Amino acid sequence: MATVRFFAGAAEAAASDGAAIDADTIGELRSVLSTQFGAEFDRILGLCSLLVNGTRATDDAVTLAPTDTVDVLPPFAGG
Repeated sequence: MATVRFFAGAAEAAASDGAAIDADTIGELRSVLSTQFGAEFDRILGLCSLLVNGTRATDDAVTLAPTDTVDVLPPFAGG
């Protein structure tokens, strides 16, 4: 199972800072997360960047290994 870490608004929507998810691809991971955490989390997830072991995953076909760490990062505003 991949380790998934939620940050900022994603953590708030999930009411958790992470989860262990069994998924073979980023697309499958998105689907599992949306089902597990609901509509509000799904809305936030659509705005998020996903990093797999520190590298941005821009394609749902990116494969996941059970030892991977996926960070769910909502957009940040700063200054």
